[in-house]
Amino acid sequence: MRRARDTPGARAESGARAASGARAASEGGANAKKHRPWRRLRLPRFSALRLPRSRRGRRLAVQGLMALCVLALLPATWMRLGADARVGTTADAPAREVAMVFGAGLWKGRPTPYLAHRLDAAAELYRSGKVKVVLVTGDNSRVEYDEPDAMRTYLTERGVPDDRIVSDYAGFDSWDSCVRAKKIFGVDRAVLVSQGFHIHRATTLCRSAGIDAYGVAVDEPRDATWYYGGTRELAASGKAALDALFRPDPRFLGPQEAGVTEALASATP
Repeated sequence: MRRARDTPGARAESGARAASGARAASEGGANAKKHRPWRRLRLPRFSALRLPRSRRGRRLAVQGLMALCVLALLPATWMRLGADARVGTTADAPAREVAMVFGAGLWKGRPTPYLAHRLDAAAELYRSGKVKVVLVTGDNSRVEYDEPDAMRTYLTERGVPDDRIVSDYAGFDSWDSCVRAKKIFGVDRAVLVSQGFHIHRATTLCRSAGIDAYGVAVDEPRDATWYYGGTRELAASGKAALDALFRPDPRFLGPQEAGVTEALASATP
C-alpha cells in the first residue's frame, strides 16, 4: 500500500482542514455557552423605596407607618398598664407562700448576672419571711444545659434550704412557666421575680393563667443588655397577648407534681 506523499500542497490542505475544524469547535463552544440556561439567569433588581410624589400619597404613607407603630406598641402598653399596680420592689411585695423565679440564661454552667440578680431578690424574700418556697423555672431541654439546677445551687449557696426549692425543668418561656406553675405545681398565689422590662409581661401572663401574682422588678443598670431586653419585649409582648387571649397548652404539660405542696408542708412548724 502506497503512503501519501508529504508535499507542500498536502500540508496546506491539511492545515486548512485543521483550522476549519478549530473554528467549528470554537463556534460550537460559543453556541453552547449561549444556550446554557443558567447563564441567562439574573437576580431581580430591587429599586430603592421611594415616597409617593404627591402630597396626599406621602401623607397616607406616614399615617400607615404611624398605625403600624401603634399596633406594635399596643400589646406592651396593655401589659404595662394592666400590671403596673401589681409591680414593685422586694420591700413592697406582699407575703406569699411561693416566690417564682424565671430563668435568664447560663454562662459556663452558672447563672448570668441578670439571673443572679433575680435569685438574689428571691433569697432576700425568703430571708425576710415573705415567702416560704422558691419555685425556679427554666430550660432543661438539653442534657448539658440545666437552668433550674444552676438556680438551685446558687440559692443554696445564699442560705435558702434545698428542701424549700422546687424545680420546674420545662419552663421554656414565660407562658409555659406560668401555666405549669398553676396546673402542674398547684400554685395559686405567688411573688414573681424578674427584671423591670420583663416583669409586667410575666405578671400579666401568670394572672391570665389563674395565678394571683405580684411582680418584683429587679433594678439593673441601663446597659446594652437592658436595652436589648427592652427591645425584645416589643416582639415578645405580641406573642404574650396571643397566649393570654387563646391560652394554649405549654410545650410540655405532663402529670401533676407535689413538689410545692411538700415543700410548704416541710416549712410548716
